[in-house]
Amino acid sequence: MITFLAFGLTLLVPYTAAHTPVVLWHGMGDSCCNPLSMGSVKKMLEKELDGAYVLSLMIGDNIASDTTNGFFMDVNQQIDFVCNTIKKDPNLQNGYNALGFSQGGQFLRGLAQKCPQPPMKQLISVGGQHQGVYGFPHCPGSWFVCKEVDRLLNLGAYTDYVQSHLVQAQYWHDPLNEDKYTKHSRFMADVNQEVTVNTEYKQNLMRVSNITFVMFNKDTMVVPKESEWFGFYKPGQDKELMSLQESDIWKQDKLGLKEMTHRVVLVS
Repeated sequence: MITFLAFGLTLLVPYTAAHTPVVLWHGMGDSCCNPLSMGSVKKMLEKELDGAYVLSLMIGDNIASDTTNGFFMDVNQQIDFVCNTIKKDPNLQNGYNALGFSQGGQFLRGLAQKCPQPPMKQLISVGGQHQGVYGFPHCPGSWFVCKEVDRLLNLGAYTDYVQSHLVQAQYWHDPLNEDKYTKHSRFMADVNQEVTVNTEYKQNLMRVSNITFVMFNKDTMVVPKESEWFGFYKPGQDKELMSLQESDIWKQDKLGLKEMTHRVVLVS
């Protein structure tokens, strides 16, 4: 966890002008205010950034609901909830820097695409899965929650019921069933412009001044870890990987990342 915190601080501090607010989005199984994770990140940032305003997002009314919503609240509803939260926060009206951990990384990227005001100035995704996942070797939640995740995924990740009840299904990317993924994924296929290109999504993301994607070379939490850099399996199999530069997202520049090359950093 110390390494996790150090990564965020090392990357964020150089890009953060004095008094620039910071918005944090935690990962799966975590919460806004866990003193061993996001609570420590918040305190460390406030200290390093000379008392800058830091908002660690709570999705729901309390810490318990924040944690469970990371598994069972529709991702698009979460983004709408956060969009309304930051729009109402007087401390964020001139813009903010964003730091997301694990799934919080891709959710903040979705926020940048869907909610351009107030403006996101910098985005740092630490271990975010931007091409989705095709496995969860180590579920970080409670025994009951993890059994429920397994049960729902086994029912069929792309069924309407599972897509509407399981967060992880909404970024489940099955390379053996690309058609089902593009047709039924309610979040990942949408923000990655897999079916149609929403020009506002692209334009909004390109308004972010700097974007950093951090991949953990020894990450065993999700499969494939290369998704943290927009890499993924080549369609039709689950062995051979392709890089961001080999993907249609890059070749067709669906998100503007190719045009933004000088403002996008890949770190491992």
